[in-house]
Amino acid sequence: MWRSASINITASETLWGSSTLFYRVAISRNFDSMATGLIFVVWIAPAPWGTQPAFSLWFWCRQRGRKACRDGESFLSPLWRDWFEGAFPGDSMSQDRTTPASVVSLEELSSWPEELCRRELPSVLPRLLSMYQHSDSWIEHIQLLKIIVEMFLPHMNHLTLEKTFFSQVLPKTVKLFDDMIYELTSQARELSSQNLEIQSTLRNILQTMVQVLGALTGCVQHVCATQESIVLENIHSLPSSVLHVIKSTFVHCKNSESVYSGRLHLVSDLLQALFKEAYSLQKQLMELLDMVCMDPLVDENDDILNMVIVIHSLLDICLVISSIDSAFHANTWKFIIKQSLKHQSVIKNQLKHKDIITSLCEDILFSFHSCLQLAEQMTQSDTQDNADYRLFHKTLKLCRFFANSLLHYTKEFLTFLSDSCCTLHQLYLQIHSKLPPSLYATTISKAQQEEIAGAFLVTLDPLITQLLTFQPFIQVVLDSQLDLPCELQFPQCLLLVAIMDKLPSQPEDVQVLWCTESQLSEATARVSLLKAIFYSFEQCSGELSLPVRLQGVKTKGQAQVAVTLYQHVCVHLCTFIASAHPSLFPELDAALLNAVLSTKMITSLLAMDAWCFLARYGTAEICAHHVTIVAHLIKSCPGECYQLTNLSILLRRLFFFMAPPHQAEFIQKFSPKEAENLSLWQYISFQALSADLRKQTADEVTRTGTTQCREWLSSGRTLGELESLNTALSALLTVCNSAGEALDIGQQTEITEVGSQLWAFLNKQVTGQPYVQQTFSLLLPLLGFFIQTLDPQLISQVLTLQTSLLKLEPPDHTCLAVLDFVSSLGKLFIPQAIQDKILPNLSCIFALLLADRNWLLEQHTLEAFTLFAEGTNHEEIVPQCLSSEETKNKVVSFLEKTGLIDETDAARVERVKQERGIFSEPFVKVTAEEARWSSLQVGRGFFSVWIKL
Repeated sequence: MWRSASINITASETLWGSSTLFYRVAISRNFDSMATGLIFVVWIAPAPWGTQPAFSLWFWCRQRGRKACRDGESFLSPLWRDWFEGAFPGDSMSQDRTTPASVVSLEELSSWPEELCRRELPSVLPRLLSMYQHSDSWIEHIQLLKIIVEMFLPHMNHLTLEKTFFSQVLPKTVKLFDDMIYELTSQARELSSQNLEIQSTLRNILQTMVQVLGALTGCVQHVCATQESIVLENIHSLPSSVLHVIKSTFVHCKNSESVYSGRLHLVSDLLQALFKEAYSLQKQLMELLDMVCMDPLVDENDDILNMVIVIHSLLDICLVISSIDSAFHANTWKFIIKQSLKHQSVIKNQLKHKDIITSLCEDILFSFHSCLQLAEQMTQSDTQDNADYRLFHKTLKLCRFFANSLLHYTKEFLTFLSDSCCTLHQLYLQIHSKLPPSLYATTISKAQQEEIAGAFLVTLDPLITQLLTFQPFIQVVLDSQLDLPCELQFPQCLLLVAIMDKLPSQPEDVQVLWCTESQLSEATARVSLLKAIFYSFEQCSGELSLPVRLQGVKTKGQAQVAVTLYQHVCVHLCTFIASAHPSLFPELDAALLNAVLSTKMITSLLAMDAWCFLARYGTAEICAHHVTIVAHLIKSCPGECYQLTNLSILLRRLFFFMAPPHQAEFIQKFSPKEAENLSLWQYISFQALSADLRKQTADEVTRTGTTQCREWLSSGRTLGELESLNTALSALLTVCNSAGEALDIGQQTEITEVGSQLWAFLNKQVTGQPYVQQTFSLLLPLLGFFIQTLDPQLISQVLTLQTSLLKLEPPDHTCLAVLDFVSSLGKLFIPQAIQDKILPNLSCIFALLLADRNWLLEQHTLEAFTLFAEGTNHEEIVPQCLSSEETKNKVVSFLEKTGLIDETDAARVERVKQERGIFSEPFVKVTAEEARWSSLQVGRGFFSVWIKL
């Protein structure tokens, strides 16, 4: 049957790894009627240790036979088939036998048709996966990966993809990609146009990375194309691996300038291709993830965890691409928010909400600052560049998108945001600190400011509304230990006022929560909203002193005008008082009283304005009740202190709002006939009374006051009794200033006589006894009121003493009393005989006071001197009062209403900021400590009286 046969075996290269060897076998055979050349391949399979390898012979025709096998045709005679099957039992030459993968090179395998790939998948895939795992060549890796993805992945069961493919291939792919990134970073420093070898190496690596991304894109596309609804557990290795590779790509691209330094142009084209491929891959992956279905009724922990990992991986990518591609960045955020809300019911407990909120707030601030920088550049250049303007609007639109995303996320996950409230609070403060009218605002045009407010700031208002009912947010905003820098005090004040505006529309329990204090522990103590507003308001000294301007409240029929910060807070505070729930009145009263007793006069005045509004808005009975309370508080005050000063101003103002019947009741309750009640009547303006009550009360106060003065003159005249004398003089002075026309000639004469007698005694004591200077300061304006009837000799004595006293640098209140007396001399005609004694002292007094460096005293002196110069009949002494060129310039500037220093608006703002920085720390600490001890002593008495009443 066989004429001759010969077999030549020659070693061939290893094609499939170190565990398997292949040999080319050339077999020649002469048949009866033909000669056929065949090529066989012998597979020497690895055998167990210590045994000989078993040979299994497969044949493959490289020429006509390949096509015959593929097409199912027979090209061998039965004789040859019999020989083959007899030589190799168990193997068959039947027509359904196809060429196995173990005998095909990668190039030949890549040309297989789809049907052949499908049929040979069970036998080919394990061998390909084994090769992929054991290969050390990047090029071979990518060849194998592309073959598997392009030719065999379409034929795999989608339900077993994770087990049969993704879990076996993707971990090695990720490691391969990381190795390539490391290699790029390590060798990039050697890159140069002269070093062609390194240049070629790096470019090859980048090309390989692009191909890896393309292969992963194929995986994602296949999953999307074959499944309508995806269960994440069936592909969980794919998203995590793809996201890791995408992030690594973006990080490398972002750092490319530093990695490749000045040689970036040598690889820029491939880096651009790499970025585009990663960009496309992420878009495909987001499409895939959008198809993921999670049953909210099934608690699949692995599935939930996988989705959470995906969301946070995308969040990490956002951090990388924020400065690379704003549109892509926004789309990624949009997808994160969408998926978080889509699967909210199952992943809400596992999401790291704080990380999401923090990243979103950081992106908002970054976009906002970019928007401000563009606006500032356009303002400074004073030109309207269309490109800059479009970029400004694009960035502003991005700000609005991020703010809306935050608003949406906060609404859905509010209960999980306890540890994010501080971040949200700071976001509001940081934004408003950079916008006018903040002292620390960026300089931008009015038009751009309005655009930012209309497109971006409007989204922050509903955010605050959402947080109103959230107790952790309340705790953060009203934290008693809140320590904000100077630039955030003004935004904090605006925030508190905005919250106060929203409270009336909230349920009672929410209003109570904001307006009551709480102290679970020292670390978690919070103040009431009203107390926080007053405190925050007084920290805005710079904004109050400039003053800054804010949008006023819109009123029907009137144009909206800008208002100062004081007006803004006062109007909104009064509006809240008018609409507050009745259950909040005790808290309101306590907050107002606490603010009235503040060490800061501006805070006290604000509280008084609000209290006066309450007196006018409320019933007459409430007003009368409040006046009575304040009167008792004044009488309980232990002595001279700033609290007494503040309460006396409040009493004076509230008394004007009392109904006449209630004023009559007050006069009966605190009768001016009793000396102990003069401590009240010294603070009440008699102009608040009707004509009949004014006459009656003025007579009673005058009679009681002069009686007290005469009793002191006839007594031992000790320093301890000066307090009652001071009270009587103060009450008499109040009568003269506010009800002088109600005094008859006899009463005026009586007051003048008492004043002259007191002067005769006090003028010898005032220079040596500082305690007497307070009495002297009350007596001088009282004498000045009756200046037209005073004896010229007495006037001369007073001026002589004043001149001597001023040279001793007395307290400010004494200087002001001196100024009050000399200003009353403006319309007095001084007899010729005594002018030589009076006029020199008068000019000396004005010269000394005009040269004083105390700004308050200087202002009062300029006002008094101007009135004196305009009304005096003795013009010759006016130049004598201007003792120096500096004083002359000061008076001229005052008359012309011009400042001594020419200061720009920007310079003034900077000065105010520096002043606040200088005074804020040491001054606040000292006053706070003093106020603490003073309030502990005085406040206990006040509030005990309050409670009793």
